[in-house]
Amino acid sequence: MENLLVFVNIILAVILIISILLQRSEGGALGLGVSQDNFTTARSMGTFLTKFTAIIATLFIVCSIAIVAISRDELRETQSVLEKEEEENSNLPQIPQTK
Repeated sequence: MENLLVFVNIILAVILIISILLQRSEGGALGLGVSQDNFTTARSMGTFLTKFTAIIATLFIVCSIAIVAISRDELRETQSVLEKEEEENSNLPQIPQTK
């Protein structure tokens, strides 16, 4: 299950990066060269990309939190170092205490 979530998280990250790069920036970086003639089309496309990016970002965060929750559950099954030390010491012969 954890491997599937990691794979989905990687795919979401790639989609998120691509959707961010496709958005029109103030400087015009990778805005795909949209001209002023198509301003209404560019505006509606920008709105779509903004909403799409927000949805993908939300899915990415939820998936990341799920991965952390699953991996923490797996860690709880193992013993801590102190518990292992106590088990090892309980197997040793006990020294009798004198009063």
